[in-house]
Amino acid sequence: MYYDDLPIWGFLGKVDKEGKNDPSEYKYYLFKHLHFTIFYNKDRVIEITAQSDLSNVVDLTEDKEVDVEFMYSVKWKETEIPFEKRMEKYSQSSSLPHHLEIHWFSIINSCVTVLLLTGFLATILMRVLKNDFVKYAHDEESAEDQEETGWKYIHGDVFRYPKYKSLLAAAFGSGTQLFTLTIFIFMLALVGVFYPYNRGALFTALVVIYALTAGIAGYTAASFFCQLEGTNWVRNLLLTGALFCGPLFLTFCFLNTVAIAYSATAALPFGTIVVIFLIWALVTTPLLVLGGIAGKNSKAEFQAPVRTTKYPREIPQLPWYRKTVPQMAMAGFLPFSAIYIELYYIFASVWGHRIYTIYSILFIVFIILLIVTAFITVALTYFQLAAEDHEWWWRSFLCGGSTGLFIYGYCLYYYYARSDMSGFMQTSFFFGYMACVCYGFFLMLGTIGFRASLFFVRHIYRSIKCE
Repeated sequence: MYYDDLPIWGFLGKVDKEGKNDPSEYKYYLFKHLHFTIFYNKDRVIEITAQSDLSNVVDLTEDKEVDVEFMYSVKWKETEIPFEKRMEKYSQSSSLPHHLEIHWFSIINSCVTVLLLTGFLATILMRVLKNDFVKYAHDEESAEDQEETGWKYIHGDVFRYPKYKSLLAAAFGSGTQLFTLTIFIFMLALVGVFYPYNRGALFTALVVIYALTAGIAGYTAASFFCQLEGTNWVRNLLLTGALFCGPLFLTFCFLNTVAIAYSATAALPFGTIVVIFLIWALVTTPLLVLGGIAGKNSKAEFQAPVRTTKYPREIPQLPWYRKTVPQMAMAGFLPFSAIYIELYYIFASVWGHRIYTIYSILFIVFIILLIVTAFITVALTYFQLAAEDHEWWWRSFLCGGSTGLFIYGYCLYYYYARSDMSGFMQTSFFFGYMACVCYGFFLMLGTIGFRASLFFVRHIYRSIKCE
């Protein structure tokens, strides 16, 4: 329960197991009387506790309807604690030394992994690329007619625009918007807007900032789509607007209907839904369109350092582990391992009763996640090009985003091994909303991976002379 925004925990009843081995013999009792103790300072409530009266119970062992008269009593006590400090009791519980130690241990662990990985990849790529550059420069001087091999060999195809470029541009726009949203949320969190039990602050901030950053999605998607020589930019904008909001809206409608059917307090009231719809119609959509028009008129060129040939070259037969799905599994595992421990705490606070207050640590973990995602995608893109497979556009996006699928896999593990959730409503809420969050992560990290790969590919082809 909440009282003046302070949370109270307590038991509804008890199970009597004494001397009974068989679960069917257990006795179930419901408490009829709750006693609240409220501490106040002048006219402000400082602390509240609830106790159940163990003598005042109703036997519920037989599964039939019972009329119960509930009672409560309250005792008011004066205290000297000032109102400003009333939340400290809750903040301390999440930053207890042993929790903090686990956090820092996980961070140092992640950091070491990341440094090793990035160092490893950087050295390999630098050395390999250096050798490649030397070799290609040498080849040009020595023999004009010999066959080119490796990534230089496909220079005429590497910037051939991908299939479904409208969808790629839309995903790129949505991902950029979600990335901006995350950065803004972190700024607010680090400033201290989301103190514990400021209920709904995070939700409100997400809705408002998502609405205000819609222009970024429109601009990024439209300008990238026009760089890829796309023609129907209006359809592309509609796709950008619906790519994340569409699935989210459908999931929300279904889950809200479930909550109403169960007459649960988790159902959003009609007024709130109308307000969110108005924000979407009057803020998000116009900003998306304005951003799209600005992006279309930015007339940016797609800076391809080499010319694309007329006909695509055939991709050689590749072993199974160079196909998209195994590469995605490789790409998603490392970033996921860097955030794995932090995920446990976040899940425990979102779906459990823990309180999460250590945003600074979360921000460090987020930065680590971005770095690992970018590096691993760049490395896989390099190996893909070296194998003369030039379809890297979608691959880099999917490899970057695959961490989102890993997080969803973790949801399954958490649901069965860590949580005590049961029943249709809890299950559908958990998997429905987590699917939306993981999809958001997929778009955001996919964008990061794709950005990094695009930068890398441009960079290496700029450094060599191609006929």
